Amino acid sequence: MTDALAAFAERARREVDEALDRWLPSPPACPPLISEAVRYSVFAGGKRLRPLLTLASAGAVASGAASDAFHAALPAACAIELIHTYSLIHDDLPAMDDDVLRRGRPTLHVVYGDGVAILAGDALQAEAFGLMARGLSDAPHLAARRLRAVQIVAEAAGATGMVGGQALDLQAAGQVNGHPLVLDAEGLRTMHERKTGALIRAAAWAGAVIGGGAPDQEAAIARWGAEVGLAFQIVDDILDVEGSARSLGKTAGKDAARDKPTYPSLFGLERSRSMAAECRDRARATIQGAGLAGSLLDDIAEWIIGRTN
Repeated sequence: MTDALAAFAERARREVDEALDRWLPSPPACPPLISEAVRYSVFAGGKRLRPLLTLASAGAVASGAASDAFHAALPAACAIELIHTYSLIHDDLPAMDDDVLRRGRPTLHVVYGDGVAILAGDALQAEAFGLMARGLSDAPHLAARRLRAVQIVAEAAGATGMVGGQALDLQAAGQVNGHPLVLDAEGLRTMHERKTGALIRAAAWAGAVIGGGAPDQEAAIARWGAEVGLAFQIVDDILDVEGSARSLGKTAGKDAARDKPTYPSLFGLERSRSMAAECRDRARATIQGAGLAGSLLDDIAEWIIGRTN
């Protein structure tokens, strides 16, 4: 990670965490149990990658002060992190991936039970869209941008995006009675573009929209986000093979143990690494073509393919 990206990422993480602490509901507005469960997962650590993408994209296209774009995009950045956290809570449930470790500590359902984990995830998704809607009383031009961002994030999180990808994952893992699914290379890509890539793409795209990017800049950042999202998942598949629970903060080797289709299982480790690098190269070419080569987006793409956790 470059020094410039490290400094920006630290600022983004700090401000996102402070904002989430302010904006998340707490007693007496909600029962203490829900507040505790939600905060257990939201503040469990993590890279805050998706908020970082939103904030960096807003700054990359901003025509005015970068700090203004940062703060305009902050509610959306926090909302996307809430959606991501809800997806992790539900993904870890026994009916899904049945994992007991997340971000280096017991998963939410292990601590609070399945029912509370489901409710905490539901609460986070609802809070996310409530948070994004709070800015709709802004000046008309900014309110219109926020409304577009809501639509982008909703589509990425729903049946055509993350939820649809999770459904394909369950089918491919043989967890849906009477609906078997065997994934080839194209099917694997489609699943990952929905399950992981859609929200990463939306995070970057929403930031470009709120930041006031020109149509060609928005389109370029959306394409960049799609490439980065796929690269992220390919690297995740590689780390599941090569990493350890200590370094990853979650159970390693679970994909192979459950015979799930992954990039290494279909293509091998070396080809998978090459495919992640190819995604990085296409992402770089996309932002260069849109005149955004001097932004932090290129540094982020490089960091994603080189990460070790």
